[in-house]
Amino acid sequence: MICERIDLYNYFGVKRPQGAEGYLDTYIRKESAEFSLGRKRPAMLVIPGGGYAMVSAREGCPIALEYLTIGFHSFVLNYSVAPLCYPTQLIEAGMAMAWIRENAEKYLIDANHVAAIGFSAGGHLCGMLATMFEEKELVDALGEKAKLCRPDGVILSYPVISAGEFAHRGSFNNLSGLKPELYDKLSLEKRVTEKSSPAFIWSTSNDLTVPCENSLLMALAYRKVGIPIELHIIEPGRHGLSTCDAEVNSPESTVRAWINLSKTWLVNRGFVITNKE
Repeated sequence: MICERIDLYNYFGVKRPQGAEGYLDTYIRKESAEFSLGRKRPAMLVIPGGGYAMVSAREGCPIALEYLTIGFHSFVLNYSVAPLCYPTQLIEAGMAMAWIRENAEKYLIDANHVAAIGFSAGGHLCGMLATMFEEKELVDALGEKAKLCRPDGVILSYPVISAGEFAHRGSFNNLSGLKPELYDKLSLEKRVTEKSSPAFIWSTSNDLTVPCENSLLMALAYRKVGIPIELHIIEPGRHGLSTCDAEVNSPESTVRAWINLSKTWLVNRGFVITNKE
């Protein structure tokens, strides 16, 4: 396993805001003559949640390891949180996606099958990547490399989506820096277009922190523009379940079904190990 920490600001030559994070941790399978030598792998960018106030370890490494089991190279984004606000987080997520694609040849990554998964507020950040990859702030920061930022598919896990009736107010307050004019701009159900990344969305109907209506609103927005969508609302389970096992202190065997469902969705969309061209 190649485990490194990449300083994204340093790599792209972007000025780091004071107090910013912006680091990418790699979980890359080493080449071995015993398996899959010289073959290309899909990649997964993992974006933990934390209400844009912190970055949850429970939704980082454990998630990366899940997708390693089906042959992905995985990457975990450590992004900035409040008091730093938008567009810092979008730029950092965009840099992470661009880094993965820029280094695809080096690590035998299939650059056309790079997915992202996000949880709660990290699901919102993942959703911004899926819908706001052409945003002016991202293009201004990365120039032509902003074209590398759109994921080929996203998994939105109990995501923060809307600043409306079902909002998780803390996430939007932290991300917007309490600027009301940003609430509408950052409500992702209003940002979906025909160019948005295909999405797998899941939540639980008992989530009292980020109501599942957020997921329903996003799914409806996808339906309106005809972008592929798979949606699961699972009955039991509180917010923040991650891998739904004892490892993350959240044993929920029924809800854990989301993992295999998401893996099947990815495989059906071509996220598989392929022969090197």
